[in-house]
Amino acid sequence: MKTKYKLSLLSMLTLLVVFLSGCVRTKKVDGNLIPFGMVWNYLGHPLENLMNWIAGMFGGVHAVNAVGWAVMILTIIVRLILLPMMVSQQHKSTIQQEKMSMLRPQLNKLQEASKNATTQEEKAAASQATMQVYKANGVSMTGGIGCLPILIQLPVFSGLYAAIRYSPSLSGATFFGTALNKPSMVLAILAFVVYLIQGWLMLMGVPEEQKKMMRTTMFLSPVMILVFSWSTSAGLGLYFFIGGVFAIIQTLIINILRPRIRDNVSKTFIVKEVADEILKDFRKEVKGTEVSSKPNAAKQTNDPNKKRNAGKQQRKN
Repeated sequence: MKTKYKLSLLSMLTLLVVFLSGCVRTKKVDGNLIPFGMVWNYLGHPLENLMNWIAGMFGGVHAVNAVGWAVMILTIIVRLILLPMMVSQQHKSTIQQEKMSMLRPQLNKLQEASKNATTQEEKAAASQATMQVYKANGVSMTGGIGCLPILIQLPVFSGLYAAIRYSPSLSGATFFGTALNKPSMVLAILAFVVYLIQGWLMLMGVPEEQKKMMRTTMFLSPVMILVFSWSTSAGLGLYFFIGGVFAIIQTLIINILRPRIRDNVSKTFIVKEVADEILKDFRKEVKGTEVSSKPNAAKQTNDPNKKRNAGKQQRKN
């Protein structure tokens, strides 16, 4: 469930970014392409002014590497603002992971019941029972994952992409010889590596049974960032790379706090043993449905009057 949630979320955000980036329109004025439109006016142009201002601290937009340093400072500002929120969200996600670990014996029973199920109704009953166990114990099926930090960043990297690509003052900028308005394999790979390290750090301290579910997610996010960075611009690759460094820092913070979180959850979380009862109720409903449908069939085949009438109908035909 968690993997599907992240996959749909990342896919949705990628489509949104591509859509917003494509909304910037241009027109030729004296042989120059001038950007316009809602995305440019409300996202691209304000970030262009901000980038010009930050780059001025390093000698202006035409100074060597000035725009690249501006992108890095902008990223640091955004991530510092989001850091408390993202640490808090990861803290909540860690609490959910520890609760899931304590529910594992019940979930194993339901998985075994699902494997031994002979009908679709029984499999559906086991699946419903799993959700009921989570619900009864107040555990989120998505593991406490939220999309607010990503949604907050969406206007930033959409505007950053538009500013670097279309701004007359920023479009020709380079950072250590890399053109920021063109794709960069090096920065895309660096962004991929830092998020891969962050995913590996997230697995540290996680119970072994949960690692199997999280490994797919660990590779999913870095691959999406690699593809997106490689297909857009080096400016966004630089943004994701610095953002990945901050993601590593916040994961290290959570890993340091994890033993304390686990101890607190073990003391305060009271597990409700409801798996057997819920599964029994669902099985009763399934069997009840099967039993109620069989007498009707028996009546149709065993009723002598109906058989006689059916024979008469056949002779008439």
